Amino acid sequence: MIEISQRYLRVADYIENEVGFQKWFRCHFPGLRYNVTTTNMVKSLNSMLVIVREFSYIALLDVIQEKMSKWWNERRIVSMSLTSPLTLNRENELRPRFTGSNGLLTIQLNPVFDIDRLPCAHAIAAALHARVGVYSLVLPYYTKEYYILAYQQTIYPVGSQSQWDVLDEVVSRVVLPREVKDRNGERPKNSRYPSAGEFRNCKNRCGKCGQLGHYKKKCHSEAGSTEGNPPTNMTTL
Repeated sequence: MIEISQRYLRVADYIENEVGFQKWFRCHFPGLRYNVTTTNMVKSLNSMLVIVREFSYIALLDVIQEKMSKWWNERRIVSMSLTSPLTLNRENELRPRFTGSNGLLTIQLNPVFDIDRLPCAHAIAAALHARVGVYSLVLPYYTKEYYILAYQQTIYPVGSQSQWDVLDEVVSRVVLPREVKDRNGERPKNSRYPSAGEFRNCKNRCGKCGQLGHYKKKCHSEAGSTEGNPPTNMTTL
């Protein structure tokens, strides 16, 4: 926060006075936010649908249903094969802490335990000294039982359209096709525009000037210019 204040004073003032730390820091949030960011989930789903989102709505829903059913089945198999009380990731995170608790004796818990709801090495040492089960200190959502309950439901495929129970007002509604803009021969953009501060590795090389970052059609160099790298379709002697 000090670094933000030094570089962007207005941003720091907005975060501290208008947004509030409870919406920006996990340690100040009144509820449980875990350690999962929703933005990564959205990006993963968009990358999965980058091609099929050009399909019709029915075909798009079929692809989503098929993919979700596959994920559900895979996670259901994993949850049923667990032999530890916790999920695999939380168990792998807890075991090094248990090893690090050897020889420790503390009466004050680490604040990390209050945020992650997963006991740290000091909390484990205190629990062993007080003869308290270590797994009893873990949030129930990390346990095998909750993992099984999360994926116990079955995702059924969509039936035939002849079997759908559609309201009359929906059937009588006229849905016009979306307006298609003339792109002047340009191919449609399938990837999103990078946000502020986001950089991407550019791999496009112009066939006219040989520079990276654009195509031959959008090249602004003079015809016959030999500046820059040689084009990919030319042979260098």
